[in-house]
Amino acid sequence: MDPLTLTNPIEMLNELVPELQASFDSAFVIEFGNSGFGITQYMLYAALVWVIVLAVVMVAGRKLTLVPNSKFVNMVEYGYQMVRNSIGEGTIGHGYKKHVPLLATLFFFILISNFIGLIPGSKAATGSIQITWALSIVSFVYFNYWGVKAHGGWGYIKSIAPSGLPAPMVPIIWVFEFVSLVIRVLTLAVRLYGNMFAGHMALGVFALFASTFLLAAINGAGAIGGLSIVWLAFEVFMYALETLVAFLQAYVFTILTAVYINLATSSH
Repeated sequence: MDPLTLTNPIEMLNELVPELQASFDSAFVIEFGNSGFGITQYMLYAALVWVIVLAVVMVAGRKLTLVPNSKFVNMVEYGYQMVRNSIGEGTIGHGYKKHVPLLATLFFFILISNFIGLIPGSKAATGSIQITWALSIVSFVYFNYWGVKAHGGWGYIKSIAPSGLPAPMVPIIWVFEFVSLVIRVLTLAVRLYGNMFAGHMALGVFALFASTFLLAAINGAGAIGGLSIVWLAFEVFMYALETLVAFLQAYVFTILTAVYINLATSSH
């Protein structure tokens, strides 16, 4: 689409539709021969984030001092302390320390993924449902493993229903609680994916509208082109909002994992 040739607003909107579609369907796949196996760009971004998280931990770990004198180390330590104290100790309580490594890994992986997605031209690994499914499965398997370890296999199955219920109610409540337990893997994946994908889609829409109307103004479209200022203001607002959402979604996913660990390991 060449915005310089478009002065009719309806024509501009009609031309934007295929461009938006192409923008959000731009995932590429690197295939290996005829094996049917491929790597998507989201997998590449996930691998990049893994490398960055590993590098951050190694660099910050080597520079730890009693009194932090580096802003980078201080920032990483602050994030870790928040996960350790606010999420781990505050949510799980006794025995929380052994769960902090997983919680911190989830938090920093999702946070860095989300922030990378805010860089123009890049994509957030968490904007792919496959990646968020993988993260939710890790969380699901983890808290169920610790539930079985804390109560034993049969004990964990029985603990799904709260204790103290009248005997006739136990099977009914157990079924409802079991469905609630299983569906956690879905809600964790969809919540993270939905928020990140929707936010980045909104950023893309506002950016395309702002650039289209701006170029129309340069082409002499008059008042119509002035709408680019409105769309640009929306873009700035959404960018600030997405920065907050990037942090909140990492926090929410991590604290929900901690809540599920607490529910699985504690006595009801």
